[in-house]
Amino acid sequence: MKIKAVRTKLYQWKGPVKTSDTIFATPVSMLPFQADSQAAYRFFSWLVVEVETDTGIVGIGNAGLCPDVTKLIIDSKLKSLLIGENPLNTEHLYEKMYRSSVAFGRKGAVLAAISAIDIALWDIKGLALGVPVFMLLGGRTKTHIETYYSRLYTRDLPSLEAEAAHYKAEGFTGMKMRCGYPLTEGRAGMKKNVEMVKLVRDTVGDDVDIMLEAYMGFNFPYAKEFLKQLEPYNLRWVEELLLPDEIHLFAKLKEYTDTPLSGGEHAYTRFGFHDLIQAGALDIFQFDTNRVGGFTEAQKICTMAQMHGVEIIPHGGQMHNLHVVMSSFASPMAEYFPQTEIEVGNEMFWYIFDGEAIAVDGKLQLNDNKPGMGLTLKTTGLEHFNIIE
Repeated sequence: MKIKAVRTKLYQWKGPVKTSDTIFATPVSMLPFQADSQAAYRFFSWLVVEVETDTGIVGIGNAGLCPDVTKLIIDSKLKSLLIGENPLNTEHLYEKMYRSSVAFGRKGAVLAAISAIDIALWDIKGLALGVPVFMLLGGRTKTHIETYYSRLYTRDLPSLEAEAAHYKAEGFTGMKMRCGYPLTEGRAGMKKNVEMVKLVRDTVGDDVDIMLEAYMGFNFPYAKEFLKQLEPYNLRWVEELLLPDEIHLFAKLKEYTDTPLSGGEHAYTRFGFHDLIQAGALDIFQFDTNRVGGFTEAQKICTMAQMHGVEIIPHGGQMHNLHVVMSSFASPMAEYFPQTEIEVGNEMFWYIFDGEAIAVDGKLQLNDNKPGMGLTLKTTGLEHFNIIE
């Protein structure tokens, strides 16, 4: 079996977008010329990669990170490395792509491009052998996947309370909220962030895990004091308090708190996570398989993490991450974004693919008899997309 073609499709959303009261304390928040601190982190396009073999099997991969640039990288730099190769040689092909782009890659959009292709190659492998990808990665390690509800984007306290109560009633035993007030609002903003956490804790009680997302928005002094004020609320973790390259400060921050610290959504490859392990920087790694290097690198990172007592709870609950969670003892749960109106960008996955796992009573299930990734591309309901090939 040989790779015959590599095709990229850029899905650009042109439909309605919800922008009211969508909150994140991003690193852009402190820049006075940036009125909308979230603008740089919204994304309204998604990349699909199809790898076709000479036997007619087509594997599907995807990239949500900088999709237009990722498409260009695949079309101009990576595609030519793959034609004529055996798609089952995933380790060889990963190294071929990584080493051929190391001078201008190693992170960011180049790794997203490599990841998208790697996911498609593993999809081919599963389709060719008639088994789901998680069976190839190590098999079933759990009867089902525990998941946590991930939204709570609002600053409005009555809306926040109602949303948390609703999803507790839906069966979720964990939920992640966002920091509504940025660094520039100082101690007054910190107080409001703590009030939001207190409201959710009072709403869901002590038997539901609460996680808090800071999206790289704070500095070390703020984070140190913030963690101290959050201690009464027994958070499952606090996520991405600092910029991803401030590894030394994450390690320092751990000295001041018993609250688990998570991150790694913006880290790349086994080398990046090795640095995090060596620094003792994080309790939980949250790579996204479609950024970190695909399944080929995700496997290595899971092994390293388990050896050092670090949990793996990937960013985003999409199928490429669920196969990793199902197959690894290092991973106790998955993130879950329900299908909603388009707001940040994660929601587009539901509008492009069929086959995504749907939570029932706060749990997800993968089908032992559905080969490959288990995803197909939608052929209807695409009127709100421009599709560029």
